[in-house]
Amino acid sequence: MRQRRGVRGSEYAWANARRLQAALDEAGVGYEHHPELSPTTELRQLQYAEDARAGVGKRSRDLLAPEYVRRYTTEILDRVELEPPSVPSALLCVEREPEACHRSLIAERLASEHGLPVDHLRPG
Repeated sequence: MRQRRGVRGSEYAWANARRLQAALDEAGVGYEHHPELSPTTELRQLQYAEDARAGVGKRSRDLLAPEYVRRYTTEILDRVELEPPSVPSALLCVEREPEACHRSLIAERLASEHGLPVDHLRPG
């Protein structure tokens, strides 16, 4: 019998929602899921097509495609009321560069609308 591996691979096993929530709960850290901020399949496909055109892999991109940024902003981000968190918070992502993930757009919006400081943590 073959063992089923996650979509992202074993390197990103920590990003499995159930595993992550359990680990955060054990550490006494709250977790909130906001599916209304998730990119649509169509938007993800747009970014994958741009990655293929640019010859970069999903995990090695440095930036989001300008069309993705424009559409994510107008189709997702502009349609939600982002409330500032009441406690120090983190947006978690498996992308190496913050600018390669839609969460950086959320962080920028929180910073510009609510004056929140944003620190991007990078490996190494």
